[in-house]
Amino acid sequence: MSLLKRIERNQQPADKEVRTGTPPRAVRPKPTGRRPVPTSQNRDAFRDLKERIQDKLIAELDPAMDVSRTDEVRQTIQDLFDQILTQENIILSRPERERLFEGIVAEILGFGPLEPLLADENVSEIMVNGPEKVFVERKGKLSKTNIIFENNEHVMKVIDRIVSPLGRRVDESSPYVDARLPDGSRVNAIIPPLALNGPTLTIRKFEKDPLTIEDLVRFGSLSPEVAEFLKACVMARLNAVVSGGTGSGKTTLLNVLSSFIPNDERIITVENAAELQLRQEHVVTLESRPANIEGKGEVSIRDLVINTLRMRPDRIVVGECRAGETLDMLQAMNTGHDGSLTTAHANSPRDVLSRLETMCLMAGMDLPVRAIREQVASAVDLIVQQARMRDGSRKIVNVTEVQGMEGDVIVMSDIFVFEQQGVENGKIIGRLKPTGIRPKFSERIEVAGINLPANIFGARTSF
Repeated sequence: MSLLKRIERNQQPADKEVRTGTPPRAVRPKPTGRRPVPTSQNRDAFRDLKERIQDKLIAELDPAMDVSRTDEVRQTIQDLFDQILTQENIILSRPERERLFEGIVAEILGFGPLEPLLADENVSEIMVNGPEKVFVERKGKLSKTNIIFENNEHVMKVIDRIVSPLGRRVDESSPYVDARLPDGSRVNAIIPPLALNGPTLTIRKFEKDPLTIEDLVRFGSLSPEVAEFLKACVMARLNAVVSGGTGSGKTTLLNVLSSFIPNDERIITVENAAELQLRQEHVVTLESRPANIEGKGEVSIRDLVINTLRMRPDRIVVGECRAGETLDMLQAMNTGHDGSLTTAHANSPRDVLSRLETMCLMAGMDLPVRAIREQVASAVDLIVQQARMRDGSRKIVNVTEVQGMEGDVIVMSDIFVFEQQGVENGKIIGRLKPTGIRPKFSERIEVAGINLPANIFGARTSF
């Protein structure tokens, strides 16, 4: 896409001519010996200067410039920026000059005021509640930032810049959208009239380098023994469901489990917004599509799961089961596609079974509950329950085997359970404790040529 088209899409139409008069020689207050407190008047003056230089800079840039060559574009902007400041005799301190330049570059090439937060590796989630309230999550804790947008239209420009390259839209007729950033971070946007506080944007960032099982052990999300056990389950082609609440780390754990799939297998992933970062060579990524402005062209997760069965998959990985696609996923697990993985929202392993039943009924099939339960009991081998603890940490709290049916009830057995021992300096202390029960699918692990230590299901592990 040309630079001019990109700028036109993300800039408001100018309703006045670019002013060329000479501004005051200094836009900063006189030194008083103390650090000046920013005022509304100072912010307005700086914003006015930024808009004026930005408009003039855009007018002088070559419309045919290739914006994908970021370093060259940035250098060109730097040269023109310096030239404009010299021509108009604008005097700025070095920090002000750098702040003004980075702000203009972020508006032209990036995501405006959000750029510093996106670059901060300690920020895991960004929440924009209208133009003046921007919150972030660091180490599981929320805090408000001093970043503000100019107005609702400014927030809308950033949202449009995110969703437009993906062929998505957000307007009054379609006021909310799921999307992703180029680095794979998940984005949700919802705008007025549904969002009363103004355009609301939620960005869940992902590590540039995907987390490994060793990272999760180091963070205390699970013990080394459980890590070894889960790796064996994936390699032995057991069907697993990762469950938990919102923000509990389900997708991260699913990505880690997917990394254990052998490199010589064909993997097909199905997601609403592509987030999984599989490193294997033979991976096909499918993404659902919403309806267009005429209400046509929608491709649902269920459509993709059904189509996946015609693509000769060795493994099917569904980012999240939310509705009728659950029935198709269970049938795939029961018809030779062993080793499939998915996630579901649920508060406990027992709740997962109820959720799976409910979502199967959403497929519109008039199936008896017992038939659905038999499908679930036959398809799912393992449930891994994630939880976000009060201190903000994410931990595996249950590793549960689905053993089969007894009458009309699905029988389950906990293999590992998290046991909290207390709180120290605000951090939850506990251990993932083996229950001493050896899972019935141990034979399948052994047949796959994987030998787990005999004491892995009985030794107590601390972390």
